[in-house]
Amino acid sequence: MKSPTYLALAALLLCACGPNVQSPPTDRYDTSKMDLKPTPAKLSSERHTGPLASGASLSMTAVLKPLDTSPVKEVQLDTSHKIIEIAPGVKFAAWTFGDQVPGPTVRARVGDKIRFSMTNRSDEPVPGVKLTAAPMMHSMDFHAAMVSPQDKYRSVAPGQTITFEFTLNYPGVFMYHCGTPMILEHIASGMYGAVIVEPREGYPTKVDREYVVIQSEFYAKLDPDNRKVDGVPLYVLDTDRLRAAQPTHTVFNGVHNGMVRQPLPAKPGERIRVFVLNVGPSKTSSFHIVGTIFDRVWFEGNPDNQFRGMQTVLLGSSNSAIVEFMIPEEGSYIMVDHHFANASQGAIGLISTTAKTEEKDLEHHNMEATDTPTDPAAVQGKQAFESKCLACHSVGQGRKLGPDIAGVTKRRADNWLTKWLKSPEKMLETDVDAKTMLKEANNIPMPNQNLSDAEIKQYLSYFHWIDMQPAGTATAHGAK
Repeated sequence: MKSPTYLALAALLLCACGPNVQSPPTDRYDTSKMDLKPTPAKLSSERHTGPLASGASLSMTAVLKPLDTSPVKEVQLDTSHKIIEIAPGVKFAAWTFGDQVPGPTVRARVGDKIRFSMTNRSDEPVPGVKLTAAPMMHSMDFHAAMVSPQDKYRSVAPGQTITFEFTLNYPGVFMYHCGTPMILEHIASGMYGAVIVEPREGYPTKVDREYVVIQSEFYAKLDPDNRKVDGVPLYVLDTDRLRAAQPTHTVFNGVHNGMVRQPLPAKPGERIRVFVLNVGPSKTSSFHIVGTIFDRVWFEGNPDNQFRGMQTVLLGSSNSAIVEFMIPEEGSYIMVDHHFANASQGAIGLISTTAKTEEKDLEHHNMEATDTPTDPAAVQGKQAFESKCLACHSVGQGRKLGPDIAGVTKRRADNWLTKWLKSPEKMLETDVDAKTMLKEANNIPMPNQNLSDAEIKQYLSYFHWIDMQPAGTATAHGAK
């Protein structure tokens, strides 16, 4: 019989010859290794002067700056009340971070510390307007932070400055916004932006260009006090439409069709990364780019949440994603909310390989049409026309499927146009001119758009505005 000592030695040798025992992988989200004890916030009466935004980590436009390598990011985003133009001829009384809508984008990396400061400067005068909104309390809510809201996100009075720090523990594309009640009004007035947090090791892919696209909604109405800005009517927040979640404009980066007039540049063969954030405050986005496929989608901006080969990314309010794709050939690639009710309100943009976008028909993708009227009814009519009619009609550039709209109020009486817009199918039953138009359109009838009486008046106001312009000055990009 073998001794116990011999058996013990044999067991040790067997263990040594067996497979290697590996330690468990490191958990990058181990909360025990996260900084969860930031210093308390400080409140003072010393206010910032000069620029309303500063910091090397800030990007002011859709073009995302490279990562600032400093481990501590100094970020100043002051609040202001100002007039912004959310669509041609629509001057809106906004509330902002950093004096712009959306606010500047913050870019950092997991492990970095954000050293934030904000002065409530809503009491500073707005140029050209006596008062857009009374000075009020504002605050900052960073979705990228893990902090006590009662300490860091407290509301501060006009003239006060709050400072606080926090460490970024998770990668992603995070929203920031004002958290002062009523939060709905503050977000809808323009107080939002994005924080991009890269993984510690960076992204697993290499790209040629990076852009930020933030979708949001505006709820605008004419100022009840009939104030004007530079001779143009002022628009203010429509709280009734806001509570009913019925926006007047749904936009990318704060402007109706803004990235149609100024496309984001790219070249054939390039790989593009777009950081997409839907801030709402109330609608869902179905983000899509016409002409390419999303090779990678990182939901909420975290590469651990990866999808491949997606056509559309569904984003609820405050959801985000990073999308990567190739530009296959020359052309203009249309960014659009595929919830087309939102696209028709301005949620559209272009990534283009040409310095100047070709003036060709992009049908329902809502290209910019003409110069800008100032009458509010005509402004609304113009936006509706661009959303619904450019596939079949041009303005001053000749016949398409339907007649050129230029001169229509000289060819037809308002009463005839009203009946036609209200119910084209009924007009086609009895009206000789309507039947003639049908033959000219190869017997393709105009669909009934189910326009209200108010909407028809807006169309007529726009048509009359076109016909009052000098010949050839009101044209449409939709013409072939």
